[in-house]
Amino acid sequence: HRIIRKMKFCHGIKQMNKATEIRCHPHRNALNVRFEDGSHYQISAECLRVESPSAEVQGHGADTKIIVPDKENVKITAMHPVGNYAIRISFDDGHDTGIYSWDILAHLGAEQDRLMAEYRANIAQMK
Repeated sequence: HRIIRKMKFCHGIKQMNKATEIRCHPHRNALNVRFEDGSHYQISAECLRVESPSAEVQGHGADTKIIVPDKENVKITAMHPVGNYAIRISFDDGHDTGIYSWDILAHLGAEQDRLMAEYRANIAQMK
């Protein structure tokens, strides 16, 4: 899957770091994302799923994030463009409500190691 987007912005609005290429790993366990500024990341499907920007995961208010266990082997089943600013990712566990803006993808890519270490620590505390 490859999505290439070109976006126009009104004068005075901050331009986000636009994704120029998004490819699903052949094993469907990661996304390879390249951005306009030259940065690129491989973001695991597990990270994308447990950090989904959906209300189901993030909750409906401050400090209401849900820890979603047992997603080590989750796979990406589909990607759908959302306007010129994001993608919606579907996973094989049925989750498909997260809308991943370019900024969210860049954040997940840059912070994946820290986010996943925090996630694993939270999972360990639950046991």
